[in-house]
Amino acid sequence: MEQIFSRWVTSTALFRADAEALVGFVLAVAVTVHALLRKRRVSVAVGWIGLAWLSPILGSALYLLLGINRVYRRARKMRGRPSEATPPADDDDAVVPETLWPLDRAIRRITATPALVGNRVRLYRNGDEAYPDMLAAIRGARLSVALSSYIFRDDEAGHEFCDTLAEAKRRGVEVRVIIDGIGGGYFRTPAYRRLTAAGVPAALFMHSALPWRMPFLNLRNHKKLLIIDGQVGFTGGLNIASANRVASNPPHPIRDTHFRFEGPVVDQLATTFAADWFFANGENLDGPPWFTNPEPVGATVARAVTSGPDADVQKIEQVVIQALNCARRSVRIATPYFLPDELVTGALTQAATRGVSVEVVIPAKGDHRFIDWAMRAHLDPLIRAGVQIYLDTPPFDHTKAMVIDDIWCFVGSANWDMRSFRLNFELNVEVIDADVAAEIDALIRRKMERRLTATDLAARYLPVRLRDAGVRLLLPYL
Repeated sequence: MEQIFSRWVTSTALFRADAEALVGFVLAVAVTVHALLRKRRVSVAVGWIGLAWLSPILGSALYLLLGINRVYRRARKMRGRPSEATPPADDDDAVVPETLWPLDRAIRRITATPALVGNRVRLYRNGDEAYPDMLAAIRGARLSVALSSYIFRDDEAGHEFCDTLAEAKRRGVEVRVIIDGIGGGYFRTPAYRRLTAAGVPAALFMHSALPWRMPFLNLRNHKKLLIIDGQVGFTGGLNIASANRVASNPPHPIRDTHFRFEGPVVDQLATTFAADWFFANGENLDGPPWFTNPEPVGATVARAVTSGPDADVQKIEQVVIQALNCARRSVRIATPYFLPDELVTGALTQAATRGVSVEVVIPAKGDHRFIDWAMRAHLDPLIRAGVQIYLDTPPFDHTKAMVIDDIWCFVGSANWDMRSFRLNFELNVEVIDADVAAEIDALIRRKMERRLTATDLAARYLPVRLRDAGVRLLLPYL
């Protein structure tokens, strides 16, 4: 009897091993086929295929969670994507200076969106300057308020925004609010609950406990938008949190830069919000009170550029590369997270090699230790190619801005990393105005507090360099 039982156990174990091997083989083949057909970057495809064959069960599970872009499939079914909202402009109606015609032609082909003249721009530093004007604009709204924020804290600043939005709703203004499903607090979303309890229509972007929707690990709506009556738009890097009120000395202050836009470009901002609201809620915002044909009010040329893992994939990255390739004299960049891929790194080094002054400002101490480590491992080739890296001392600055040749600016929500360029839903605005460029350029220059050299990087202890290089391998997900 014991021999029969032993043979049964052995045969069961062998059968189980054979079944597991067969399942692993099928999963690895499935990942291989999908990666070969869907992954455009060779390194990404090789990485996923290698992981699937080395660890079929774990590798396939990770690929299911992180490797498949379901948003694009969903986006194809949607109407009103930002990239499709405006028909491509003709090449003979450029409103930019002649020196920028090649760049304008490239960007309009990338975005299918024209640059628009007749705008006015105002720059704000921190929530101390921006929040009062944003709240005043909401209080003065007559038709509509559209607000989107990656982070919306349930703190003093968040309460003030919630109360002001609720009051606008009570007096008959149409209000819509989007909060990112991760940035707003995945398990607890108190600001969202506070708004909905007050009767304010709000939506959590990509928020679901279902693993095949991937909200927990991957895609985020990183945009910061406030649009009033379809006439005034606020956007930039500023979230809604008391930490952004730097003058009040919060425990962990966050400096940032935000912008107010008036003029025709606000219609492009409203189109962006409408597409995101349709994605998150299913309601189609069309016509008044959301789109009210803003009249020209200034001389600034501007264009909204959206990017995300849907129809707009990598568009902000493509615009950045084109701008770097067209730079003639100077490039100045400020970003809290600087982890560009080989394409952007190559464009930066090529610009520096042909004699363009390329200066990048990053935080001396960021708000995520792992990103600081990865950034240090990323800088040596750039420095050796002539790119100048400067460190901005604390408190942490969340500003994202780029100025080229003292006239062309690129501002908004996108960081210089692969998460912003490829995974997040982002919004930047191209601004062409020498006065605005001078203001942003002066801001970046004030942040250039200490230059980082190749000697500084080489002086790190070997364990530190190994740690930084190891963390850098996680670059696509940082």
